[in-house]
Amino acid sequence: MIKTVLIIIISVSIFGLIVFVLVKNAMKKKIDELVKNKKKLK
Repeated sequence: MIKTVLIIIISVSIFGLIVFVLVKNAMKKKIDELVKNKKKLK
Protein backbone atom coordinates (compact mmCIF):
# COMPACT_ATOMS: atom_id res chain seq x y z
CA MET A 1 0.00 0.00 0.00
CA ILE A 2 2.69 2.49 1.03
CA LYS A 3 4.72 1.46 -2.04
CA THR A 4 1.90 2.31 -4.48
CA VAL A 5 1.27 5.65 -2.75
CA LEU A 6 4.97 6.52 -3.02
CA ILE A 7 5.04 5.54 -6.71
CA ILE A 8 1.99 7.74 -7.40
CA ILE A 9 3.49 10.70 -5.51
CA ILE A 10 6.85 10.37 -7.30
CA SER A 11 5.29 10.06 -10.78
CA VAL A 12 2.98 13.02 -10.15
CA SER A 13 5.86 15.19 -8.91
CA ILE A 14 8.01 14.28 -11.95
CA PHE A 15 5.08 15.05 -14.29
CA GLY A 16 4.51 18.34 -12.46
CA LEU A 17 8.17 19.31 -12.85
CA ILE A 18 8.10 18.59 -16.60
CA VAL A 19 4.91 20.64 -17.04
CA PHE A 20 6.38 23.47 -14.94
CA VAL A 21 9.55 23.60 -17.06
CA LEU A 22 7.56 23.58 -20.32
CA VAL A 23 5.24 26.36 -19.09
CA LYS A 24 8.20 28.40 -17.82
CA ASN A 25 9.95 28.17 -21.20
CA ALA A 26 6.75 29.11 -23.06
CA MET A 27 6.21 32.12 -20.78
CA LYS A 28 9.84 33.20 -21.24
CA LYS A 29 9.47 33.12 -25.04
CA LYS A 30 6.24 35.14 -24.85
CA ILE A 31 7.82 37.72 -22.53
CA ASP A 32 10.88 38.03 -24.79
CA GLU A 33 8.60 38.57 -27.81
CA LEU A 34 6.60 41.22 -25.95
CA VAL A 35 9.80 43.03 -24.91
CA LYS A 36 11.09 43.00 -28.52
CA ASN A 37 7.77 44.34 -29.82
CA LYS A 38 7.76 47.12 -27.20
CA LYS A 39 11.29 48.16 -28.21
CA LYS A 40 10.29 48.21 -31.90
CA LEU A 41 7.31 50.46 -31.18
CA LYS A 42 9.47 53.08 -29.41
